[in-house]
Amino acid sequence: MGRRRRPVPLPPRNGVDATRVVARVDDQRVIDVLLTSSSLADLTEPALRQRFRDGEVVDGAGRVLAPDDVVPAHTPMFLYRDLPVETEIDHDMPILHLDDDIVVVDKPHFLATMPRGAHVVQTALVRLRRELGNDLISPAHRLDRLTAGVLLLTCRPEVRRAYQQLFAERLVHKQYRAAAPCPSADVVFPAEVRNRILKDAGDLRARVVDGPVNAISRIEVDDSVTRTDGLTEYRLTPVTGRTHQLRVHMAALGMPIDGDPLYPQVRPELAARPDAGDFSRPLRLVAARLEFDDPYSGTRRTFVSLRDP
Repeated sequence: MGRRRRPVPLPPRNGVDATRVVARVDDQRVIDVLLTSSSLADLTEPALRQRFRDGEVVDGAGRVLAPDDVVPAHTPMFLYRDLPVETEIDHDMPILHLDDDIVVVDKPHFLATMPRGAHVVQTALVRLRRELGNDLISPAHRLDRLTAGVLLLTCRPEVRRAYQQLFAERLVHKQYRAAAPCPSADVVFPAEVRNRILKDAGDLRARVVDGPVNAISRIEVDDSVTRTDGLTEYRLTPVTGRTHQLRVHMAALGMPIDGDPLYPQVRPELAARPDAGDFSRPLRLVAARLEFDDPYSGTRRTFVSLRDP
């Protein structure tokens, strides 16, 4: 079972949640904790002190904190960060479905699912909150920033847990489409890749290691599609959901997905293009289809992306 999310004592501001910072050691002053937090690296001390004066630094219970308050380890604190300067991603994000419980969108390439690091406003979550005027929207799962396709979010907290559990318990059938080089003659389709993938915090790339299998993908050539760019189209079905799993498995078969800046090797010049406003080389990977039994009605739900890889 997933861990229940505790309510944030500060409401979202213009679609963006307040930032959470946790004290790591005992008996630190609040201002010292915040000034040394990597997530607030762009916040100057004068700007931080202004937030204290405005009563916008609070603990997990919503109690207003002062700069010299001393807090024990593991104390959560909340405040609004300054938004980073971001390159605008003007790609359309069609809404495939909207009801009282969920909203399903066709996320474009380069748009992150939710705020993280330098990507805050240019995310599917913040864009939807602003477009629909609903700060209660929350992702039920995630897609990589470079991956396009079907993304499901919940519209109210009461239903969030049920939809998130569908993904956590692998009750959602997912199918992806990818464009990659033609397969070598020694790959037999349908292919199944089974190995162990780990991704360390701070490391851009996931890696295959020895140990029990935790990553399984099924890969097929889609003979019904004739491409004119010299690439082959593939249907990819992830049985498990490790970070970068499909990208790692395709590269391992000698068919790295076109436009991948990380696999089989890092390509810094390709990775840097989006932040410079160049969106001409997307990762040719699309979350093409989601299917599941609705946790409330029991109805079979199917959502299909309109995008081609």
